[in-house]
Amino acid sequence: MRYTDTRLLDALASAYALGTLEGGARRRFERLMRDRADVRDVVAQWEQRLGQLALSVPQRKPSADLWRAIAARTQPAQARQARPSRWTSWLRPAGFSFGGLVAGVIAASALFLAVPGAFITSDQLAMRTGERLPQSYVGVLTDTEGRGRLLVSSLRHGRTVTLKVLGATALPVSGDERLVLWALPADAAPFAIGAVPASGAGTLTLPDTSEKLLSKVSRLVVTRERSASPAAPSADVVLSGACAKLW
Repeated sequence: MRYTDTRLLDALASAYALGTLEGGARRRFERLMRDRADVRDVVAQWEQRLGQLALSVPQRKPSADLWRAIAARTQPAQARQARPSRWTSWLRPAGFSFGGLVAGVIAASALFLAVPGAFITSDQLAMRTGERLPQSYVGVLTDTEGRGRLLVSSLRHGRTVTLKVLGATALPVSGDERLVLWALPADAAPFAIGAVPASGAGTLTLPDTSEKLLSKVSRLVVTRERSASPAAPSADVVLSGACAKLW
């Protein structure tokens, strides 16, 4: 394999950081990392870039049912009976909340690489090179229970926003209500980005580049609105999340 090819190294480093590089390929890449400082630098850059998505995902305390489900999937029944507490006693000091947070970041990022068409349009795909993630504004909006329900992304200098509803359940809306995505700048009044589909995916057109509109936006929210053109977000907030810069 041509490990002198910078594009190949970048693709391998991104897959390694995302956790999608498996088996013998992962072991070979780990040996390469031990021998070459430049490869370690590329991996560190990817880990730093993907780590910014953690700002969009709130920490949650796992329930007792979740611990039991993890043990059921990872330990044989006889081992669980013989060592009923070793699993949780080993994992709890490491802080599962952070592990769940990183897992959410990796899952969201892996979707960008594995199914790019679900998040960015065909004209945006042309701006990508190799397997690199595009420089984007990204938000993972969660519901009141902390579940990720909507992925929002926009290329740094693009004029479109791509929406992807996460999960099989549609977002809660009924009758003449509509879901509206709002940007909350740190030093200005909120402004509407556009309507959000209750399920599936959608694309919104921006009046200017995302760099000009979203560079100072710290949070994104989705509200239920009855007006066709609301001037400000209502108090009926359905989803909310941080707006992170992915570069």
